[in-house]
Amino acid sequence: MHINRKTYTLAEALTKLQHFCAYQERCHQDVYDKLKGMHMIPEAIDQIIVVLIQDNYLNEERFSKAFVMGKFRIKKWGRQRLILELKKRHITMYLIEKAIAEISEAEYLETLDALARKRCSSIRETNALKRKKKLADYLLYRGWESHLVYEKVNALID
Repeated sequence: MHINRKTYTLAEALTKLQHFCAYQERCHQDVYDKLKGMHMIPEAIDQIIVVLIQDNYLNEERFSKAFVMGKFRIKKWGRQRLILELKKRHITMYLIEKAIAEISEAEYLETLDALARKRCSSIRETNALKRKKKLADYLLYRGWESHLVYEKVNALID
């Protein structure tokens, strides 16, 4: 049985990827995966990625900063989770550190406090130890540093 799948010329694929990158910030890995999904050959993938970088459609520094600020402000992720997610996307440690540095320490701690207080008020557990564990697990899953989490949990729950 022959599966009929669309093939793309280099120009068509480039146009499609320009729209893909213009819609929202992308990292090289996103573009690579998209082109692989379009069944492009490795030489074509490299050519397209080079053109996208030259035309400033693709910029990993810009992507890292947008990703970090978006996930921090909207999803309230901590530094650990942000670093992990960027590493999964093959972003260099230099760019990760540069992007993470954009978050002010005051805003970071305020966000942790607000998130912890909101979650704490929604936990319906009566046992204090179980409440602490639930709150700590929630914050750790979101990527907040353990020393900050345990400090906050102990301050909120007696």
